[in-house]
Amino acid sequence: MNREPNAQLISLMAEAGVSNKGLAKRMRDRAKERGTSLGTTHVAVQRWRDGAGAQPQSAAIMAEVIGAKLGRRITPSDLGFAGPLEQAAPQPVSYPGTVPDVLTTLDALTEERVEATTNGRLIIADADLSSAVLSWMVARPDGVKVDRPASQRVGMRDVLAIRAAADMFMQLDFKFGGGHGHKALRHYFRHEVLPLLSASYSQRVGISLFGAASEISQLLAWTAYDSGNHRLAHRYLTSTLRLSQVIDDRMFGARILSNLSHQANYLGNHAQAIQMARAAVAGAKGKATPRAMSLFSAMEARACSNANDPIGAGRAMNEAERYFARVDSADDPEWLGYFDSAELMGEFCHCFRDLKMRRESVIHAQRAVDDTDPKYARTLGFCRMVLAQSQLLSGDLEAAVTTASLAVDAGDSLQSARFQRYVTDFQAEVSGHAANPAVAAFSEKVRIALAQLDDD
Repeated sequence: MNREPNAQLISLMAEAGVSNKGLAKRMRDRAKERGTSLGTTHVAVQRWRDGAGAQPQSAAIMAEVIGAKLGRRITPSDLGFAGPLEQAAPQPVSYPGTVPDVLTTLDALTEERVEATTNGRLIIADADLSSAVLSWMVARPDGVKVDRPASQRVGMRDVLAIRAAADMFMQLDFKFGGGHGHKALRHYFRHEVLPLLSASYSQRVGISLFGAASEISQLLAWTAYDSGNHRLAHRYLTSTLRLSQVIDDRMFGARILSNLSHQANYLGNHAQAIQMARAAVAGAKGKATPRAMSLFSAMEARACSNANDPIGAGRAMNEAERYFARVDSADDPEWLGYFDSAELMGEFCHCFRDLKMRRESVIHAQRAVDDTDPKYARTLGFCRMVLAQSQLLSGDLEAAVTTASLAVDAGDSLQSARFQRYVTDFQAEVSGHAANPAVAAFSEKVRIALAQLDDD
């Protein structure tokens, strides 16, 4: 899916007589005047000229500085960047009806580049999402078609190779984020995994094969999400939900629903986030391990916290703790191994931060930071930023800026569009203290780090 050059931006930059470097500098200066910070470089401007989407804040400041140069009002739309209202039409969920449908859909998705981000807010109609969830909740499993005539016979060795690839790409994602490896992963999925699903295999191999394929598909969704391509991520998630239905893997399907809840929560669609998380809990009950149920309940708590429902959040956190107390009572799948006590504390500190419970948010965020394995670099970065926000909530500006600086110093986390948002949210929260030397130094650190990111 190739991008078309942004002719509107190119034309107006030429009219204004501004270069890529000149526009980037003007944008950084204007952001600084506003008490915020942008890491825009000439590389980012060239990407926009080549057709990449821009974040709403960047597009607004770009329009402002070009308009000032031309002496007339310029809007993001004039520059080829659609505003939120222009992207308000709900996107269809397109829940595949049959196994051939879902395989065709996934094959088509692998042709889409994660860099081809869409502008504006992703809006999913409640009715469409409810229909997809209901289809998953009540559907009968399709079952695998065994021993069919085919030119290729799949064995358990092939399945183990897919799982090894999934683990490798997951570790890359944990460390670098930002869709790192997405291109290679989608090529692997399309050419090495999807063809096997239509080959010949036994019942045991077929069930394991579809499970492994679902793990790769879910990871494609997650890397697209972390890159900021929410439309692509959502389509991968709903298709993976349908893939899990083939073999009646209720625990993995519930994991996909919890991921949909996570994304909806991140995008501000809190009612949908609660619905997805509760569907995960209900759909997996009796068919998932205590560790998985703890994760699903934690997602419900996150959604309730963002919706300012302290009673619902407290109930869900209590359920997550009760389930987690029994994690040694069952064998967990390998894909769930990352969800340890530090991850649970990380989910809880988000909840307490969003509920403005200062003491609890600091305590749980500090525990999450202390206990998170450094190999989960992105997770550690998130927890540090939540700790910084919690310290700021408690009135400790110096500690907050110090903690946030440690998060940015880690470097690799900045590859993640989600982590960048944590940083910009924090910058907005401390913008009222722009004259404070520590805050000014932090803003400069972010600017340099983002500029280096463009050059790496």
